[in-house]
Amino acid sequence: MRHSEASSRLGRLAVVTAIALAVASCNREEKEAPAPVRFVRTVTVEPPHQAPDLAFTGHIEAQDQASLAFRIGGRLAERLVGLGATVREGETVARLDPENELNDLRSVQAALTAAQGNLRKAENQFQRQSHLLERHITTQADFESAQQALTAARAQVDAAQARVRSAEDVVGFTTLKADAPGVVTRVGAEPSEVVSAGRMIVQLARREGRDAVFEIPADLVRQLTPDMQVRVALAGEAGAEATGRVREIAPQADPVTRTFRIRVGLTDPSPAFRLGAAVSGSIRGAEGGAITIPATALARRDQATGVWVVDPKNLTVSLRKLEVASADPAAAKISKGLDIGDIVVTAGAGLLREGQRVRLIGAEPR
Repeated sequence: MRHSEASSRLGRLAVVTAIALAVASCNREEKEAPAPVRFVRTVTVEPPHQAPDLAFTGHIEAQDQASLAFRIGGRLAERLVGLGATVREGETVARLDPENELNDLRSVQAALTAAQGNLRKAENQFQRQSHLLERHITTQADFESAQQALTAARAQVDAAQARVRSAEDVVGFTTLKADAPGVVTRVGAEPSEVVSAGRMIVQLARREGRDAVFEIPADLVRQLTPDMQVRVALAGEAGAEATGRVREIAPQADPVTRTFRIRVGLTDPSPAFRLGAAVSGSIRGAEGGAITIPATALARRDQATGVWVVDPKNLTVSLRKLEVASADPAAAKISKGLDIGDIVVTAGAGLLREGQRVRLIGAEPR
């Protein structure tokens, strides 16, 4: 009986041992099983490309121009200059009909004459009261009254003189003169028109400098900076070119066209660059300074950014850490970590591990 029980225990132990050995063997086989080959999509790293040249069209304007206008409104009697006329500093370019202003001047001049007459009368009265007071013939009150009348008469004369000077200035405002030498580029009114104060009568290009003026969209404005060099070519004139630098960038877009105006100051333009001439401008694209890869290639491990690089000989991958200069949803610029010719995984990177074999779906040059 005891012998059979011992045999039964040995049998059960042998069965348990066999099962344990079988399970251990299976686990060992699972651990030693190689990782499956993954299908991945890749790109080959190429040298940075040069950005495309920027090109736009515009026209020539004077570097310094001003709109000449009257300070007062009235009927335009004559305009003495036309388009293209050359004017000198202080030369009269237009006149208003001054009849109303002259009438106002005559009125205040008459008032001044009356005030001066009252002043002489007050002076004589004050002198008489002074002599009488010295002889104790008049009263102190009469003397002070004459003195106050004299002070008031003098104030009236001063006020009348000020009105005369103001009226004379207004009469002078009926004549429009050039404040600097230049060339007339636009006219804004014709004789016999009634013009308001501040309305442009003539536009004057006051200096010899020339600007190329362009209206460009917002996406191009972001690539421009002050003093950036621009090559300007005259439309329809082969070989007529000039260089310049961005002198002014409008801070706000035009409300109608939604474009920004830039002014390019030209350096020694030829006489062919006349005011209003059509021109084209171009800026050479900047050379690429960083390698660009698709943003989907980036992988994060242990708070570091890298990419899976494929070994072209044995088709295995390894994670390489990178320094990313900038990134957006479409692409990433790499400043350090990649070499020209590296094969980078762009799709399927999330399922990879170090040393895993891969099969390339295709290589897309970039």
